[in-house]
Amino acid sequence: MISLGDLYNVLSAVVPLYVAMFLAFASVRWRKVFTPEQCAGINRFVAIFAVPLLSFEFISRINPFKMNGRFVAADVVSKALVSLLLLAWAKFSRRGSLDWSITLFSLSTLPNTLVMGIPLLKSMYGDEQEGLMIQVVVLQSIIWYTILLVLFEYRAARSAILQQENGEAAVPVPDSEQPSMEEQHAKELHISVWPCWCCNSRGKRSVQVFNRGEESDQQKEEDEIAVDSTMPSGMIRSILQMVVSKLIRNPNTYACLLGLSWALVSSRWNVKKPRIIDNSVTILSNAGLGMAMFSLGLFMALQPSIIPCGRKLAACGMLMRFLVGPAVMAIASFGVGIRGTTLRVSIVQAALPQGIVPFVFAREYNLHPEVLSTGVIFGMIVSLPVTVLYYVLLGL
Repeated sequence: MISLGDLYNVLSAVVPLYVAMFLAFASVRWRKVFTPEQCAGINRFVAIFAVPLLSFEFISRINPFKMNGRFVAADVVSKALVSLLLLAWAKFSRRGSLDWSITLFSLSTLPNTLVMGIPLLKSMYGDEQEGLMIQVVVLQSIIWYTILLVLFEYRAARSAILQQENGEAAVPVPDSEQPSMEEQHAKELHISVWPCWCCNSRGKRSVQVFNRGEESDQQKEEDEIAVDSTMPSGMIRSILQMVVSKLIRNPNTYACLLGLSWALVSSRWNVKKPRIIDNSVTILSNAGLGMAMFSLGLFMALQPSIIPCGRKLAACGMLMRFLVGPAVMAIASFGVGIRGTTLRVSIVQAALPQGIVPFVFAREYNLHPEVLSTGVIFGMIVSLPVTVLYYVLLGL
């Protein structure tokens, strides 16, 4: 039976995260302490320094030689099941599409394990469960985010081919919206020819090539099949080059690889980090968790609405995040033989709020960013009562 002391331990670990988030929200929405430019600077600090060092700190603690094979298998099986279902839906249903398959995959399988999962699950099930959460972080960072990025790049390339075949010209971008020379090379294709036809984002800079509302479902399917069957090998190479280029520029990639490398070395030969390096990493990684939550609060305050995508899509996103995801994870975990506390941990971690990295990808590629932002914002608000409810029910 769950005691009041257990619930207090959970709240004492999670409530401070919400304090940081709502403090940032209030400082911008009501007090105007930070300007949008200053918020962007704080967000950049979090993205470049705080979160990568936090990832390195957690991943470097893991013992790769003692990973829970069944837990890893359950994570892989759950995501494979969701992928197969979504691909079948996109292939055989008139309502299905690659765009929504990517978004629904993010909503149902990629929780915010690093920022919310580790402190929450440690307080619920003890410090020994931290290793399971770190394993999830490693798998997400190295495998699933890479696969997600490949899907985004494939979608972008396919849209470019459709545009070329239909002889559409790219719409020029106003001078006031031109990116800087750091950003121009990396984003010029996104701005000119990589569209999103199923959402109408305010202030977006990409081009809507096709009016899918006026296009029949049959024509849509024929276009997609034609592109998929005629994808040239050169385009595939270009996609791979773009993916590699983005991963090289992503500091989280280095943090995960370096953390995993150090974990392998330290576990194999029992080598500890030099004190000067350990203190240098710790001084920023300790602030990483609070700064990540503070940055999320700033993002919330800059949005015109808490639910920018509308109530129906928000309800669909919450259903995928808090019901479908945990249900599939429970089936996969039970199927591979997980029982006891590990089974409860696997289900609760699947019910965490939406991860932030998938939203960053969605905003960059302009694919349902409103839906993903709602998943992040609203999910953070309701995640505490939802996860506590799962914790109580699974403990009965």
